Amino acid sequence: MSSSSMSSLSMPSSDASPFATLPAPPYYVVAFSSCRTEGDHGYGAMADAMVKLASEQPGFLGVESARGEDGFGITNSYWADEASIRAWKSVVSHEAAQRLGRERWYDIYRVRIAKVERAYGFGGE
Repeated sequence: MSSSSMSSLSMPSSDASPFATLPAPPYYVVAFSSCRTEGDHGYGAMADAMVKLASEQPGFLGVESARGEDGFGITNSYWADEASIRAWKSVVSHEAAQRLGRERWYDIYRVRIAKVERAYGFGGE
């Protein structure tokens, strides 16, 4: 995936980095991999609304997202604990977005949840 096809769903306006600012582990990641259908069909607006809503939920830590020109994308959302993930899954507006995803936006998707016990990287701050 080229850097021109990557986008962050929750970049603060003053931060040009697509990387979420996260605390030291442990924390949890919900990895959402998907292949999109053709056309927007309201996807962009809903994605923005869901990131805003998620960021208001207890336990939300951040999100990173990228999508290639072929429609394959990955969104990682980060959470303080499993209870926060379960609570987010049951938010009514999020449930509606999940239903629309199956009906309009995704040919296929996979959700994987994991505990992050170590994290490291290079560059940046």
